[in-house]
Amino acid sequence: MGIFEIKGGKKLSGEITPQGAKNEALQILCAVLLTPEKVTINKIPDIRDVNKLIDLLGSLGVKVNRVSDETYEFTADDINIDYLNSDEFKEKGSGLRGSIMIVGPLLARFGKGYIPKPGGDKIGRRRLDTHFIGFQKLGATFHYDDKSNFYRAEAKNLKGTYIMLDEASVTGTANVIMAACMAKGKTTIYNAACEPYIQQLCKMIVSMGGKIEGIGSNMLHIEGVEYLGGCEHTMLPDMIEVGSIIGLAAMTESSLTIKDAGYNHLGVIPDVFRKLGIIVEQKGNDIFVPSQAEYEIDKFIDGSILTIADAPWPGFTPDLLSIILVVATQARGSVLVHQKMFESRLFFVDKLIDMGAQIILCDPHRATVIGLNRQYPLKAIEMTSPDIRAGVSLLIAALSAEGTSVIHNIEQIDRGYQYFDKRLNNLGADIIRHKHN
Repeated sequence: MGIFEIKGGKKLSGEITPQGAKNEALQILCAVLLTPEKVTINKIPDIRDVNKLIDLLGSLGVKVNRVSDETYEFTADDINIDYLNSDEFKEKGSGLRGSIMIVGPLLARFGKGYIPKPGGDKIGRRRLDTHFIGFQKLGATFHYDDKSNFYRAEAKNLKGTYIMLDEASVTGTANVIMAACMAKGKTTIYNAACEPYIQQLCKMIVSMGGKIEGIGSNMLHIEGVEYLGGCEHTMLPDMIEVGSIIGLAAMTESSLTIKDAGYNHLGVIPDVFRKLGIIVEQKGNDIFVPSQAEYEIDKFIDGSILTIADAPWPGFTPDLLSIILVVATQARGSVLVHQKMFESRLFFVDKLIDMGAQIILCDPHRATVIGLNRQYPLKAIEMTSPDIRAGVSLLIAALSAEGTSVIHNIEQIDRGYQYFDKRLNNLGADIIRHKHN
């Protein structure tokens, strides 16, 4: 287990380029299983969750060639489908949430897809029903062994059909798309997630020879094809990292430029930060956040307190609510943060309260933040990161606090952010990484 030692209170400055999108990577990497031909992927982030999935693909028999730091070639022409029954697969597959998305492409191409119950964040229940109900509607049989916690889907021939998803699950939508793209006939998926990551997956499959219409909407029409070929795909910048850096700049009174931010793919994210009073300037594909001594939270038109809540795309992503909550602690004004999707993601606020923030945790889903307008800077403390996004939120809080803070369990941060300590130190931060047993 590692720790970060952070000396706070420093203003940062300079340019930072966001990594490739973690949540896109987990989908795109699974899609290489759809073809025996070579697939080249650019902008792959060097983070724990992605590296675990690449390792799992290699164990399945995918030939992996790292061309450069961020570019890989994958060739899935010799898949060992029997590996799915091995103890090693049960161990590797259960350690990673994104591994669930290998089931769809394996089912499409080989007629079977197995997965142990995935691990990942402790941020609340994440059901897998949406995935397997979708597979069943396409004609697969489904079996769950509750003794071994193993999910199995099998089908001799998948057939296109109409599927109304019970929730707009991003990974569920991705999995059903990958299963349907080689099914016989036409599949319509309604209430599909339409995040940029899903759009990217659909565009990649189309470039492989797939037929998908309605990309970007919540109704997808997929005409199954018999064969998909190779392609080259470049991933989007990580919108969660872009939002994290905007929040970091505001909290530390820093002047930062985010290069190649993919501004047109950010949806409402810049505007939500603007509602907190943060200046976010678009400069082509870059974002400039100037140093601000103070920022004031908007109110609604009738004067009532602002609420910021998560919602499926094009609503505000739940992954940035932790950042919003931290940034609001030093704003002028109050805001209600409503985390609808996960019931444990706000529990890290006790650490912020220990640092001196004025936050009322109303229930597992809602927290009211009373901004202190920098009148009372946060105090440095020792804390533990519970999940990826809370971990970075606490890191941002520590960078703005007076004194030296310590964050334990930084492996959670490493799961989603590439060399984040080094990249922030290049901007003037003071973060020391310690390894300890």
